[in-house]
Amino acid sequence: MTPQIVTAVLLLSTLSFVTTAAGVAMALRLRSSNRAIAAGIGFSVGIMMLISLFELLPAALADAGWAFMLPAVAAGAAVIAMAHRLIPHRHLVTEGAGIDPVMIRSAYLVVLGLVLHDLPEGFAMANAYVATPTAGFVTAIAIALHNLPEEFAMAAPVVAISRRRALFGAALLSAAAEPIGAVIGLVAVGVSPSLNGAFLALAAGAMLFVSVHELLPMAQRHGHRAHFAAGAAASVLVYGLLAALAPALAGKAAP
Repeated sequence: MTPQIVTAVLLLSTLSFVTTAAGVAMALRLRSSNRAIAAGIGFSVGIMMLISLFELLPAALADAGWAFMLPAVAAGAAVIAMAHRLIPHRHLVTEGAGIDPVMIRSAYLVVLGLVLHDLPEGFAMANAYVATPTAGFVTAIAIALHNLPEEFAMAAPVVAISRRRALFGAALLSAAAEPIGAVIGLVAVGVSPSLNGAFLALAAGAMLFVSVHELLPMAQRHGHRAHFAAGAAASVLVYGLLAALAPALAGKAAP
């Protein structure tokens, strides 16, 4: 593997910082409206479940097969379930802060789920670029496009609990996950490229668990069910648009 390939992969992976900044900016702009936050949480649930069910799991199945995919999905859910137990219900906020500690814990778990998703994205992009630069470039652009709603999905629950320091820390962690995943991909591609499927399934399990176990109860506590439903419906439209756009980009970039 040449230094040029390593440099190109790392540069492409830094697109995650741009998409993270854009997603956080959107969430901050809407922070003063409870209805907008409810819609944002609905959007978060929708986009995480759609990406898990229609992108990560089919790719994991193709790469790793059922025998590896199902245990990896279970492991991803188990990671979040374990974190759910380890993150305390109390002492997350100071006394009298007026913020529900359960809401804070849920927001932290959403961040963890998306970080676990961003790692295999970097891994996949690195593998694609090693195969052909064109494939790597197209993969990086497609990832950047659908990361915009994902990063909004990460930021919206944190904005809902009004923790600015936690938001910027989560944004930095989420943005850094993809370059870290790219480095892991560059190392693993020489060992076992088939690991990509297991990573994708792990991320899918984590995101599905977060959506059902954390975001849905968070939405119920936050209220504004109609706006939550509207946000979920919007996620379907956005996902459909991105799914249609990615093949068009691939066709234009193909030699």
